[in-house]
Amino acid sequence: QDGRFFWKWPKRFAYPVTVSFGPPLPCDADARQVRQAVLELESNAFYQRRCAQELLHGKFIRTAKRHWSSFCMADTTGTELSFGKALIGSLLFSRWLRKRCAQESLVGVMLPPSVGGALVNVAILLAGKVPVNLNFTAGAETTTSAIRQCGIGTILTSRIFLSKAQIEERSQMVFVEEIRRTFSASDKLLAALTAFVIPVRYLERRYTKNQKSSNLATVIFSSGSTGTPKGVMLSHQNIISNIEGVRQVIPLTSNDRIMGVLPFFHSFGFSISLWLPLIAGFAAVYHPNPMDAKTIGETVEKYRATLLISTPTFYAGYVRRCSREQFATLRYAIAGAEKLREQIAQSFKDKYGLDLLEGYGCTELSPVVSVNLPDVIHAVEKQIGNKPGTVGHPIPAVSVKIIDPDTEQPLASGQEGLLLVKGPNRMLGYLNQPALTNQALRDGWYITGDIAAIDEDGFIRITDRLSRFSKIGGEMVPHVKIEEAINQILGESAAVITALPDQQKGEQLVGLYARNGISPGELWNKLNETDLPKLWIPKKGNLFRIESIPLLGSGKVDLKTVQKIAAESFRKQQ
Repeated sequence: QDGRFFWKWPKRFAYPVTVSFGPPLPCDADARQVRQAVLELESNAFYQRRCAQELLHGKFIRTAKRHWSSFCMADTTGTELSFGKALIGSLLFSRWLRKRCAQESLVGVMLPPSVGGALVNVAILLAGKVPVNLNFTAGAETTTSAIRQCGIGTILTSRIFLSKAQIEERSQMVFVEEIRRTFSASDKLLAALTAFVIPVRYLERRYTKNQKSSNLATVIFSSGSTGTPKGVMLSHQNIISNIEGVRQVIPLTSNDRIMGVLPFFHSFGFSISLWLPLIAGFAAVYHPNPMDAKTIGETVEKYRATLLISTPTFYAGYVRRCSREQFATLRYAIAGAEKLREQIAQSFKDKYGLDLLEGYGCTELSPVVSVNLPDVIHAVEKQIGNKPGTVGHPIPAVSVKIIDPDTEQPLASGQEGLLLVKGPNRMLGYLNQPALTNQALRDGWYITGDIAAIDEDGFIRITDRLSRFSKIGGEMVPHVKIEEAINQILGESAAVITALPDQQKGEQLVGLYARNGISPGELWNKLNETDLPKLWIPKKGNLFRIESIPLLGSGKVDLKTVQKIAAESFRKQQ
């Protein structure tokens, strides 16, 4: 660590070590079987660790007391806070919440990634409540559904934000600007004294009394890219185990700074952009619009950010708008939420001299499952950490396996099948939907719905989504492989495939692509020159040019809207 092998101070003395033993393996076990046994043993071992019994806000209190004067968070409005001031601000809001929401267990939040949004989320947990960050990009109907499912009586938001986002006010809304004005000088002094004077052990005990790590920490509604959003219930233990796993594979220090662009209603935004820095003791800088490449580039340069997590679609914009000098301080750039195309990864590498590392996660898994890492080179030894085209190795405590979707039998290395994931990061379940929870979980494993393969080195390759296949003439046709072929022709990630009912073959493929000068007829001709099977190529009349591919606030393609556009385009053509 820090270039030292022996001569460094121990972080703790004596250092606790847990050794776990599993059942013996047969003498003829191959590498895949050994790896699988170790992964599953590792998943179970987390529950023996001290952090398995901790709470998010308790860990933040401990970190804030230890890093009192250090830079904690900032946003592009110019607000900057130290860890001490962040703790004081959180305690002020938590006191208000205890009085105002005494009978409420879940509290809504409708704020962009910002200092205010971060403080409110921390404060809700300090008040003994559960934050629910509402997806303000999903429309009024989806928001109403989330409010109803959670029984939310109070939504913390901002008038300025509602005005900019053109969101209508609701009766449940309370505005942070108005709450701040209720804080008297004596309230602020009391919060400051409480945060600074009370010893960490007693302060933590006071705000975590009668709470367990298995308690609900948040409800995050799935993106709804393929259906009605479901409320994913995540516990403190789920999120903390995921953060600990990330910290073990990405060495972060108090000098690091994350550029937070993903919204807190997104699982990566909540766990990694919000809670990872608060627990690990480094700074976060927030900007509400992940597509505003110009401001993001300027902010990364201003605050010397070292970690950036975004989606491939957003990274494509950064490559076009952000200079090499602006991203010069980045140590890690991680892409997730959708498949990383080789062209985007190569453009990023060519411009910034930094590998764009692809990762994989699910809201139901808190969210990180796996990530590629920089290769480790020491003298003549080289350990491969990044294998382009894959989503990397599982992070510590996360176990994965591939099964045959029909027989449910484990598959050998390199064989494609259904990806299952297990670990302490696995969700508690779907809010008030036990039937859906039972469908998603099998013997402790979460059924991702993704088709994948694990190679002989343990790297995971996601090949498609089970729900993103069409059955045409009795054959399963993968949408992603068709999209890749079209994007190769277009020279950019600008196409999406969906399906509509067909009386003769069951389904028919429909392709939408962003305008780039090529006509549907030309595109169809070029598709026929590829190696795609003829059955996989949409009819010439089923290819449509549109202004832009619709995206969710998380950066994923909005597949529900895509299908509506496809159906409308098809109807107009008839």
